[in-house]
Amino acid sequence: MTNLNYDIVIVGGGPAGMAAAVAAKKAGSDSILILERDTRIGGILLQCIHNGFGLHHFGEELTGPEYAGRFSDEVEKLGIEYKTDTMVLEVNAKKQVTAINTKDGLMMIQAKAVILAMGCRERTRGALVIPGTRPAGIFTAGSAQRFVNIDGYLPGKKVVILGSGDIGLIMARRLTLEGAEVKLICELMPFSAGLRRNIVQCVENFNIPLKFSHTITKIHGKERVEGVSVAAVDKNRRPIPETEEFIECDTLLLSVGLIPENEISNGCGISIDSTTSGPVVNEHMQTSVEGIFACGNTVHVHDLVDFVTAESIRAGENAAKYVQGAKAKNPKNVVLRPGNRVRYTVPQHIESTESETPISIMFRPTDVYRNVQIVAYSNNERIKAMKKKIVRPGEMQVLELNPEQLAKVHDNLTVSIEIPEEDMD
Repeated sequence: MTNLNYDIVIVGGGPAGMAAAVAAKKAGSDSILILERDTRIGGILLQCIHNGFGLHHFGEELTGPEYAGRFSDEVEKLGIEYKTDTMVLEVNAKKQVTAINTKDGLMMIQAKAVILAMGCRERTRGALVIPGTRPAGIFTAGSAQRFVNIDGYLPGKKVVILGSGDIGLIMARRLTLEGAEVKLICELMPFSAGLRRNIVQCVENFNIPLKFSHTITKIHGKERVEGVSVAAVDKNRRPIPETEEFIECDTLLLSVGLIPENEISNGCGISIDSTTSGPVVNEHMQTSVEGIFACGNTVHVHDLVDFVTAESIRAGENAAKYVQGAKAKNPKNVVLRPGNRVRYTVPQHIESTESETPISIMFRPTDVYRNVQIVAYSNNERIKAMKKKIVRPGEMQVLELNPEQLAKVHDNLTVSIEIPEEDMD
């Protein structure tokens, strides 16, 4: 066994891990190690060859590999150490990281701070329990993306997509451009789980049928998918039998949501938010275990990598401050709660309201709402309110509280979406 010591160990070399490492280095930490299980750093962005990345962070449109390349170049330039083809087996509450690869063998790495940036994974057919046989031709949208963009294989020629997550919408366009026929995208909910711009650019511009409040009730085929049965659903999301129709296809893509990768988080006793399935964090991105930070899709699933970057920079900077012995001013542990029409908030609590910089609260609405006010309350006192024309579950919302507003916060804070009475049904 190889024994190593670092100030900061980062689990995951995707956009979150790289941004955290760069931020920690610039904040004064020199002893940093990134551990990545793939053959190179960059994460999922390496297979996302479409553009649309970087508008917020870099102020220009980049492809996924270009965005990842900006950070991997920075990692190299700053001399940050990383190990690829390395699997992290365990992280414990003492900040000891157990990892393994073919070059170093089994490693026991003692860190002063750990940043968890493992990303997320796709829900599979097993999570959906769709009746039918088990033929070839059923893929998650991300797997199909890798086949097309990295390996150069077309997974099928007649495609049905279940779910309207961003990867599924993007793959509808990608497969169409490669010559496949996307026969239908069906979405269980009455709204899309993806960004509005992806619906326009990837679906509407290519005249691909998109049916809301529809689901797949059965998969047909023995050796290969031969078709699917699709039905409308009622308000309780149950299929309506008389609406069922058969659609011939040879491929089914599943774009039915992402789940944060948190087996390692569970292993070191971190508190997990039941709504996000990610660690409970404070405004510094520190988890319930002191000295262990988390960021990116490990904490909650983002729709824009720019938001992942902003969050990860915060985690990297605060991990460096922790190693350097910085303490929060007058810690009071403000509980942050989702209010009306808000599904969750990140962070889930605020360690100190005495901050020299603004604090960003990220959250998702429970439905599509128009002409609303986003309001932050503390002990029924309105701290901040801002108007929005429309909010959607597929698009992350951000509420920023400046130091003056934070100073008014008591022992709790609630973020709500309010609809003016004249706009209510």
